[in-house]
Amino acid sequence: MDNRAPAWVVPVMRAGYTARGTIYAIVGVLALLAAWHGGQAEGTTDSMAQLRKHPLGVPALWLIAVGLVAYAVWRVLDAAMDLEDYGHNAKGVIARIGQTVSGIIHLGLAFSAARSAMGGGSGGQSGTESLTSKVLAMPGGAWIVGAAGLIVIGSGIYYVHKGWAEKYREHLRASALMEKLNPAAKAGLVAHGIVIGMIGVFLIYAAVTHSPEQAGGLGQAFETVRQAAFGRILLGLLALGMIGFAIYCWIEAVYRIVPRRDGNDVKTLARKAEGKARQAMA
Repeated sequence: MDNRAPAWVVPVMRAGYTARGTIYAIVGVLALLAAWHGGQAEGTTDSMAQLRKHPLGVPALWLIAVGLVAYAVWRVLDAAMDLEDYGHNAKGVIARIGQTVSGIIHLGLAFSAARSAMGGGSGGQSGTESLTSKVLAMPGGAWIVGAAGLIVIGSGIYYVHKGWAEKYREHLRASALMEKLNPAAKAGLVAHGIVIGMIGVFLIYAAVTHSPEQAGGLGQAFETVRQAAFGRILLGLLALGMIGFAIYCWIEAVYRIVPRRDGNDVKTLARKAEGKARQAMA
């Protein structure tokens, strides 16, 4: 019996990572311009609204929306079919739940991209603020929002660890170009983890104060950094980190392997490093 994943999951995965990287590249470039010229940096939804104003912006937004749907499908299938062999122990189950949540979040981003393509405005509450407001109105809503904040902070810590410890190298095919891009990928994952952690803190603060306007996404994280001492410098560094995260996503689109499709014998960056270490010790 062939237990390999179906071949079509690979192009779906690559389309998804490409779209994800494109979104963060736009966010990072706009934040870098805000740091350079002054002004407010945009989150994902407002960045997509900005893209619509440019030539070919509408077809680009539709392509991004389709790609983000592909990413959402990839994450959910990855969890359901255990395409990366996480297993059924506690650690594996947590990882697969995280994949499912990531898929749902990116499906929401796909909806935002499609709405921007159709001319939907970005005014009013942010998506995070609107959802937080609805949850806080529910019985026990503050506890739910607070718990969500803790989970988001945990996700941020995971991204920082994944980048700092270079865990992502375990699923990337070894290549000379990948080695050169590795510093950008590492910095991007760490920066992304910091921003995610900040969003988790905003959620907890919203839960404690029962104020949904305290919750926010990337835009609020950028604005908080910009208002700090040396804020424009810090915002510029964070923007470069978002661009680095976009590069990481594009690297994943090209070099990522799917263990249950490609097998366990593919030479990854991690295995290449292990081989060099064994040679050095011999």
